[in-house]
Amino acid sequence: MKIIALEPIPILVPLKQGLTTKTAHGEHIDSPYVLLKVHTDAGLVGLGEATLAPRWSGETSPGCVAVLRDVLAPAVIGADPRDVRDIGLRVGKALRLNPFAKAAVEMACWDLAGKASGLPVYRLLGGRVRAAVPMKMVVGAFDVPRAVALAKRFLDGGTRHLKVKVGLDPTQDIERVRAVRELAGPEITIGIDANCGWSPATARRVLQELQAFDILFAEQPVGTDDPRALAEVRAATTIPIMADESVFTPQQALEIVRLGAADILAVYPGKNAGISGSLAIAEIAAAAGLCCSMGSNLELGIATAAMLHLAVACPTIDSESYPGDLLGPLYHEADMITERLTLGPELALAPEGPGLGVELDEDQVERFRDRSQP
Repeated sequence: MKIIALEPIPILVPLKQGLTTKTAHGEHIDSPYVLLKVHTDAGLVGLGEATLAPRWSGETSPGCVAVLRDVLAPAVIGADPRDVRDIGLRVGKALRLNPFAKAAVEMACWDLAGKASGLPVYRLLGGRVRAAVPMKMVVGAFDVPRAVALAKRFLDGGTRHLKVKVGLDPTQDIERVRAVRELAGPEITIGIDANCGWSPATARRVLQELQAFDILFAEQPVGTDDPRALAEVRAATTIPIMADESVFTPQQALEIVRLGAADILAVYPGKNAGISGSLAIAEIAAAAGLCCSMGSNLELGIATAAMLHLAVACPTIDSESYPGDLLGPLYHEADMITERLTLGPELALAPEGPGLGVELDEDQVERFRDRSQP
């Protein structure tokens, strides 16, 4: 089986009313993503998804389309998509950075490998180590009344695990977490995510105050410029520190481990340039005696399916201790697949069909296609 073409499809999908989210990086209102079809001479088509956010990885939708069409397609056409490691080497040599575009290609090749063998991707990754994946919902960094209303919406729907966005105004951050904890009671787990928003001094002070609210983890409390600052924050709090924006690559993961800067490493295929990149980071974490957690960039159905296959197959992604961010399709007006994934309210399930186990909904594609691009 050989790759004969890459077909990128730019889309623009709004978030549901009341479910837009706000972080230290800004407000997420709609998603300018790129879907990918990888065509083969065997007639099989693999599906991938690039969940793009310029403030996150520097990738834009037009840029991703151009990269897939003009740079990555020439690198992989003629290759066998079942040789996923070879595909990863090819795209790595063809292009620096651009992890979400690379992930879309690798994701589609895993899909093709599974379709060709008749097996779900998690089988190709060595099989399941868990039947289902505990998951959480995310409360944006809104004012206290809106944050509480959103948390109540999730809790009323059966959610047992929450993450509250912080990293803006420290006083409001503390009040937001306090209010959500008071609403949720002691049985609901609550983590926080500052998305690089605090200075090291602010992070140390705020985390000291937040310890009273039984916080499960503190995700990326400071920026990524100096990993030593993250290590200093970790040393100043009893709350486990999760590194997310600091860990795009295995090399960055190794540096975080070397400095003792985190207790948990957040992984997911888009950020890590593919499932293989996430697994490499998980191996580093395991060797260091750390665990990983499944992060998110508010994916749609295809990328969330890839995350689910990874989450059920990788023992180091400890979703039992740190529930995963397997939530993106729940926030969007459409997920771009024909059958909804099983997401929550407490547990998420990996699809059982061949490959990623999802099929593209062509009607949704036409509805949400970004026609502003050529």
